[in-house]
Amino acid sequence: MSTPMKISDTATDTLAQKSRAEDIISGGHLVAKALKMEGVDTIFTLCGGHIIDIYDGCLDEGIRIVDVRHEQTAAHAADGYARQTGKLGCVVTTAGPGCTNAVTGVATAFRSESPILHIGGQSSLTQHKMGSLQDLPHVDMMTPITKFASGVFSTERVADMVSMAARECFNGAYGPSYLEIPRDILDREIPLESAAIPSPGAYRSSVRSLGDPADIEKLADILVKSERPAVLFGQQVWMCQGHQEAVDFVRALDIPAYMNGASRGILPQGDPHHFDRTRSDAFKNADVILIVGTPFDFRMGYGKRISKKATLVQIDQSYATVGKNRDISLGLVGHPGAILAAVEQAASGRIDNGPRQARQEWMKELRTIEATKLDKLMPMFTTNQNPIHPYRLAWEINEFLGEDTIYIGDGGDIVTISAQAVRPRNPGQWMDPGALGSLGVGTGFSMAAKLANPGKEVMCLYGDGSFGMTAFDMETAQRFGAPYLAVVGNNSAMNQIRYGQIAKYGEERGNIGNKLGDVPFSIFAEMIGGYGEEVKEADQIQPALRRAREAIAKTGKCAVVNVWVDPDEYAPGTKAQTMYK
Repeated sequence: MSTPMKISDTATDTLAQKSRAEDIISGGHLVAKALKMEGVDTIFTLCGGHIIDIYDGCLDEGIRIVDVRHEQTAAHAADGYARQTGKLGCVVTTAGPGCTNAVTGVATAFRSESPILHIGGQSSLTQHKMGSLQDLPHVDMMTPITKFASGVFSTERVADMVSMAARECFNGAYGPSYLEIPRDILDREIPLESAAIPSPGAYRSSVRSLGDPADIEKLADILVKSERPAVLFGQQVWMCQGHQEAVDFVRALDIPAYMNGASRGILPQGDPHHFDRTRSDAFKNADVILIVGTPFDFRMGYGKRISKKATLVQIDQSYATVGKNRDISLGLVGHPGAILAAVEQAASGRIDNGPRQARQEWMKELRTIEATKLDKLMPMFTTNQNPIHPYRLAWEINEFLGEDTIYIGDGGDIVTISAQAVRPRNPGQWMDPGALGSLGVGTGFSMAAKLANPGKEVMCLYGDGSFGMTAFDMETAQRFGAPYLAVVGNNSAMNQIRYGQIAKYGEERGNIGNKLGDVPFSIFAEMIGGYGEEVKEADQIQPALRRAREAIAKTGKCAVVNVWVDPDEYAPGTKAQTMYK
């Protein structure tokens, strides 16, 4: 006769089983623990059998899982989330096509210096080189477009490798890392005590490097004597969260400031140090030019558009970028915000009345030129022509923006045109494709921006070509409570390329390979339960935008305003083909 088990014995046995379970952990759960330690609160992903244990771990760690319809959107969303939060973005894909579909998004982050970690699946190590499902040499493919790429070959090293890859994302200029983790490594369970899990705060150095203190003094000396200085703040200034130091710097030293990329908006339009239409004039006539956090790439004419008479100083997070493509007078490598704060302190109180007064005259001169250039643009900004001039659309969007509107541009010519008119009201409220020129970023960026800033309005201006690439993930944005306003500048063409073809080959051959169908994209919004409207008259743009804003607030669904713009109007840069020079 067996002895009945007491309730206390059952409870003790259950506690013992629970204790043993807590002492065992899988590779996927180690990934989640490591991500949590890195401050990751959201992953963007598309499901696959190789990576499901990561999902299980994320549920336990309270990490939000946003599943999309295409991995390109997932990668762009991770990039957008990093740009908005200043933290590590994360995209998780399955093997094979899951990885290759994400390549464009990772490459975009690479050229834009955005810190994202791409975790990819792989078939089991026991099937290595056997021709398993979705097997590809992912690490080899991802190496050229990441700062760090590696496989993980033991479950014990999973968390350690995640931390290693994340650390590299913030080493020097920010950028993406890639980790390939085979399925058997993720699924295997090991004793928790045998897992190499770095302790939070115990394995990371500060990234706020000042570089050589002597160079701080040199730059302070240069600026103290300057009468016509100018500074350009690039992507890094916002990404490293050094924007407040940048603002304090120009205000303290009376320097006219220009912004590009994510740094647009760090100074309000009404600030006396904010300039945006006279960069070429300033770069031709300044005696000192300071370039902070942006390379001498095609957007800068590879440095050739800058006067050779000026003292040229470059500050960058990457040693490899300083002095690349253009000789400089002085280079400083380190954290842009920390360097600017140190230079401001070193120059404080040392600017004599002569240089100070000369700077006031210099800024007054630039302000006059700015006003003249704006006056020349106003006829295009306000024209009632039909078809609608794309400059009018850009102007109406700028007039529509609120104090908390995050603006995203996704397209070619239409976004280039929008840069002439759209002025974000605050820091962090501008995102665009960046140096890679990737179309299709808008949907992932918009979703990420809204998830990161649920209290802010998000608007994306698409070209009709870029909208067609990733728009189906608007449904994903709605599903996760992140509705946004999509405005399509629709000219039924890939117009930035079309102009160059027409100019080179004539009308008959110039329209080959770049013409698109006339699609009323408002119907797409209605299809997914949102608000849609077609606009064919310029004076109807603003009312349509307001109705869309109201619909989003009322329904929590996305809205699409499809604006038909003139296909025969182009941006000045497109006409000059500056992107190829």
